[in-house]
Amino acid sequence: MTQTVYGSLKDKTVLITGGASGIGESIAQAFHAQGSKVAILDYNQEAGQDLAKRLGERVHFEHSDVRDVPALQAAIRRASEALGPITILVNNAARDDRHTIDQVTPEYWRERFATNLDHQFFATQAVLPDMEKAGGGSIINMGSTSYLVSNDSFAAYKTAKSAVVGLTRALARELGDRNIRVNCVVPGWIMTQRQIDLWLTPEGEAELMNRQCVKRRLVPQDIANFTLFLGSDDSSAMSAQTYLVDGGWV
Repeated sequence: MTQTVYGSLKDKTVLITGGASGIGESIAQAFHAQGSKVAILDYNQEAGQDLAKRLGERVHFEHSDVRDVPALQAAIRRASEALGPITILVNNAARDDRHTIDQVTPEYWRERFATNLDHQFFATQAVLPDMEKAGGGSIINMGSTSYLVSNDSFAAYKTAKSAVVGLTRALARELGDRNIRVNCVVPGWIMTQRQIDLWLTPEGEAELMNRQCVKRRLVPQDIANFTLFLGSDDSSAMSAQTYLVDGGWV
């Protein structure tokens, strides 16, 4: 795919949670190609270090578990010290593990929310001083079409991801007068290696192609391309919105 060049992204510091693999990795590569400085946070230390090495200059990796909020916010501060004030935040980290209603305990429910929702708020809280000093910024939260169309059993994940939409609108209202925009990207079924290995079946793909308007597999770069736009000044009039990038599945 040809990638549009956004001049406003050059030299900007971007922080991506869950940035070492899948959609996050593609987003990190895309921003780096724009000349941005890229901070990658991920639980997978080996994958994060490998990606940082491959990208080279203008990259900083922090090993971080987003469920540990004090440690997450400390990692964000270290990334800011290493690369400069963070003015673009991509709240990407998530895990879509399947689970049935009978398997869910109160502890598991809270852990799923910590993994898929809570950190989006607390990462935003951590980058706020940088964005205020810089005179503005862009926050991109990752949702999921799962709560809209999926028949799979994972209620805690679906509920957490649906709440990202409400969080996005609430933060956009609160932070708008500081010139900080907050938007939500809702990916469809994106064919990361994890999805292919764990969930994709010939029957599932056939159904997907039947329902999608766009008759091809969607790939991580499809999400990265739109994320670049939301991070750039070209989208400066856009906030509090939720955008489906799903090939017309929903």
